[in-house]
Amino acid sequence: MSRYGVRLEQAMTRLGNVCVGIDPHPSQLAAWGLSDNVQGLRTFALTLVEAMAGQVPVVKPQSAFFERFGSRGIAVLEEVLAACRQASLLSILDVKRGDIGSTMAGYARAYLEDGSALSADAITVSPYLGYGSLSPVLELARENNRGVYVLALTSNPEGFQVQHARCATGKSVAADIISQAEQTNILNSNQGHIEDIGLVVGATTGEAAKDLGIDFSSFSGSILSPGIGAQGAQPADIQRIFGDSAYRVLASTSRGISSAGPKVPALQAAARQITEQMSDIFRK
Repeated sequence: MSRYGVRLEQAMTRLGNVCVGIDPHPSQLAAWGLSDNVQGLRTFALTLVEAMAGQVPVVKPQSAFFERFGSRGIAVLEEVLAACRQASLLSILDVKRGDIGSTMAGYARAYLEDGSALSADAITVSPYLGYGSLSPVLELARENNRGVYVLALTSNPEGFQVQHARCATGKSVAADIISQAEQTNILNSNQGHIEDIGLVVGATTGEAAKDLGIDFSSFSGSILSPGIGAQGAQPADIQRIFGDSAYRVLASTSRGISSAGPKVPALQAAARQITEQMSDIFRK
């Protein structure tokens, strides 16, 4: 298996820059006429995998919405990740794990180790116990040709007090996290391809990056940018926030696609529409 950044680059070249979230929130199940139980969860999630295969490069299951059903929900998540592998559809498992030492190593083995039933192509992690706390995840991802998306600049108001704070160097915490993630990419260079360590930067963060002096042009990984569609961001916001680096951004949307369901053709049409809107950015 080739490295994550290479596989992602190939998939984005074929299918565009849209990542579709699989978020089986009770309201989304209800909108499809499904019961808020394990069967409804399974139908919703696997229908989205079926519909998105060959339409978008990546899907992003949100682990919490599976975990809420206990072991039966986790079994469905395992089935969803296996279905993604079978369909050659890249998966980013949104788990936002962040811990230290052997605990973080345990999370790494659960989600990034070959043979694990929960292994995904990439996962999201939180660096706010210190970037160094991510070492077990970064090392195992490298060994197993998988990716990691580090929370850098999120749109929730609670994140500002940490991410916008200033380090002793004068840089914001967010800028420092981005710098350290780029150093990891430099140490494990993908030889001109998209690098394996990416960032999570909200598409609804407005002028925050500019205000904090963050320049994404020097970052060589991909950038997962949630918020397109129902959360209020538009594809044009990707160009405005990321500038010349927009081609490496995965514009993530969940309800923007699932609201077109539950029929597969309608879901596919919604995905094509957003993909075309993203493509228009690069033609301007």
